[in-house]
Amino acid sequence: MAATPPDSTLAREFVAFAVEAGVLRFGEFRTKAGRLSPYFFNAGLFDDGAKLLRLSEFYARRLVASGLAFDMLFGPAYKGITLAAAVALQFGLRGRSLPFSYNRKEAKDHGEGGIVVGAPLRGRTVIVDDVITDGASKRESVELIRREGATPVAVLIALDRMERGGTDDNLSERSAVMDLERDLGLPVIAIATLADLMEFLNSDANSPLAAHAEAVARYRERYGA
Repeated sequence: MAATPPDSTLAREFVAFAVEAGVLRFGEFRTKAGRLSPYFFNAGLFDDGAKLLRLSEFYARRLVASGLAFDMLFGPAYKGITLAAAVALQFGLRGRSLPFSYNRKEAKDHGEGGIVVGAPLRGRTVIVDDVITDGASKRESVELIRREGATPVAVLIALDRMERGGTDDNLSERSAVMDLERDLGLPVIAIATLADLMEFLNSDANSPLAAHAEAVARYRERYGA
């Protein structure tokens, strides 16, 4: 089940914001898979209140634009915790009291105990995180949500790298996002994609960032799904 594509205006605004915030950078970066990437997206650099508030606006706008019906949010430890809380606050500012919860890495054996913190997992639940690398934490989240009696309905992320997994001599036919959608039957809703990033780089030939467009295009041609 594929999600609706990102709104082009929203995606373009988000990419510009990520660049301005220093979260989206260009150069040479070694990825977790060992690839030399011409760009790097580090959501951990949304590291102050103003950036987080703006970021949560993009998540909320994208989720609303998707038309998806949902009852609550779930943030996988660790980055997803802050993101789910921030998006819930954004909906609160919009007049909707939206429950959220998150998981601990290890179960607590005192106090309230258990592995889930926050609102009880109930109803149609959206998993909120930054990106999808191999999808492992999202799969664990889906299992947890179902085990608690709720229904996972989507995964909401900031950026879809649209990148195939595997090694250089044995690349997967699909991206991590495509694999997750196929395996779990859930849509992945991204604020922006690599295609949006490339459109942004090519939008102004006089911008210093335009110099990175060719390298990103080559990377996509080699690894893009």
